Amino acid sequence: MSGSREATGLDHDGGRAPSDGARQAQRVRTVGVDLQEAGEDARGVVVAVERDNPGATVTQLPGLVRIQVPGRLVIRRASVEEQLGREWETHEFQLAIVSYHGHIAEWDEDEIVIQWDH
Repeated sequence: MSGSREATGLDHDGGRAPSDGARQAQRVRTVGVDLQEAGEDARGVVVAVERDNPGATVTQLPGLVRIQVPGRLVIRRASVEEQLGREWETHEFQLAIVSYHGHIAEWDEDEIVIQWDH
């Protein structure tokens, strides 16, 4: 039998090699934010982000809360306002954010989107 297993679509164990879609699914990178843990406003933001981002992982650390999501994280003004019971503007997020990983793809008056472009 000539040809490599890769050329025949087989992996090194003789099974089928992962499809392009499966390889892409394996490459989903995590994005996230670290927020100061400072009172009810911060907690309201965290709860809103959890609700709007299925699959979010929230980790309590000393003095901050880390939120991580596979692929894309969205912070919606309307959701935060619902949690806080008051008007909230997205620029207020700057007061709570310690760091983030990902690319800020969108930041307007209605939502903030953090994702990887590549």
